Amino acid sequence: MGSCVHLPGNVNYENVADVTYNVTQFGALCQKSAFKYPSTDLPDMPPCNFKPEEYKGMSKERMMEIRRQYCNPMTMKITLYKKPVFLHQGYMQWLWDVDGRRYLDLFAGVATVSVGHCHPKVTAAAEQQLKRLWHTTNIYVYPPLHEYCEKLASYFPDPLKVIYLTNSGSEANDLAMLMARLHTGNFDIITLRGSYHGGSPQTMGLTSNAAYKYPIANGLGCTNTMCPDVFRGPWGGSHCRDSPVQTIRDCSCAQGHCMANEQYIGQLKETFATSVPSRIAAFFGEPIQGVGGAVQYPENYLKEAYKLVRERGGVCIADEVQTGFGRTGSHFWGFQGHGVFPDIVTMAKGIGNGFPMGAVVTTPEIAASFAKGVHFNTFGGNPVACAVASAVLDTIKEDSAQQISLNVGTYLLTELAKLRDKYEIIGDVRGKGLQIGVEMVKDKASRDPLSPEAMGEIFEDVKDMGVLIGKGGLYGQTFRIKPPMCITMEDADFFLAVFNKSIHNYMERR
Repeated sequence: MGSCVHLPGNVNYENVADVTYNVTQFGALCQKSAFKYPSTDLPDMPPCNFKPEEYKGMSKERMMEIRRQYCNPMTMKITLYKKPVFLHQGYMQWLWDVDGRRYLDLFAGVATVSVGHCHPKVTAAAEQQLKRLWHTTNIYVYPPLHEYCEKLASYFPDPLKVIYLTNSGSEANDLAMLMARLHTGNFDIITLRGSYHGGSPQTMGLTSNAAYKYPIANGLGCTNTMCPDVFRGPWGGSHCRDSPVQTIRDCSCAQGHCMANEQYIGQLKETFATSVPSRIAAFFGEPIQGVGGAVQYPENYLKEAYKLVRERGGVCIADEVQTGFGRTGSHFWGFQGHGVFPDIVTMAKGIGNGFPMGAVVTTPEIAASFAKGVHFNTFGGNPVACAVASAVLDTIKEDSAQQISLNVGTYLLTELAKLRDKYEIIGDVRGKGLQIGVEMVKDKASRDPLSPEAMGEIFEDVKDMGVLIGKGGLYGQTFRIKPPMCITMEDADFFLAVFNKSIHNYMERR
């Protein structure tokens, strides 16, 4: 089976991008004619030998009182459940609440815990560095920074070899915007509708989702174009995307020809003709939309979009904050699955397994353009952050985390597609590896989003049965499944049974 868990420094890009899915090894797992669990049958949660510490801290009531009185008010709005989860401890794919109840975590702190909560190898690296040097800045020369930059660069083809370390994905994307504008001498940046690229004043312009917008001027020079969503968009068929699971929409395209792709590229051309100057700075795109609900594009969309952008003087930026570090399974970076070569790559989340860190990787040419002023980041490249991130890269390789993403993710997608065929309210199943979205609808004919109230019922039911998942999409209509890349087939089966049961329960209550 093709895989690219580790890319040596002299890797040839064409070879890296050529890794494709091969699911034949699953045999009976992926060829079953029907979903294995009846609606009323729920297996026991898979066993776990880890014993969490007994919680002896403040009461749940006191925590909520403090949350209301002293914390950012938004924390009350984004507490996802009617009955909040009060977390105490985590280990690998498991979380425990203050009452000692165990949960299977399939959201990973919003696709952030890449190799597992408190992974022993990563924890040991952090502890070792904490005993040696907590903090200094890159005005000094210290081993963790240089060891990590060399290691991270080895995962990229030439000339993507210059690394800037940041503290978050928003900061990384903000930095990439500045780089693109300085390098090209142009200002306008294009992103896709439904995208999420951060919440800073600049990246808010890249983000195209009303929930994250404020009624003030922000992100000047950013223009959104139609997202090539082959399920919810005006065009799409059953052969459009690079995924083990395709949409239920009919497709009459000839072999090797995608009408939907042509239409969406036509929309991008119209954006060029009507909404931006003749010369632009950049195009920002997630290889698979994360917050947008694991939205995938026609297979050649990014390839053609990159060509059009470069013809207009722009650079192409891949936002790998959620798709990077092996999560898509078939490739280490999401952009490789599209056969494209970006000029700038941004990343965060899984880079540090939850430790606050981000990065921008670019070419020497763009880096030289950026040297027109002094760029300094107090915490970017912090010794502990670098030690943690280095251990994450080692762990992805040693634990075969990317291969787990491919195997377990493909199995989950295939089985979830059977639930889609079983239930009228499951409109679409999509994704690659462990970057999965399940879009819920009122019915398949209209594709109207399932109501927030109905989504909440199912969401709460899944949690009450011991599994944590996420939500996304423009209307909050998509369940997001993005677990730590250490889950097992047994975990996958448990979730599938829980999800099946929760949908069955909802349908019974209707």
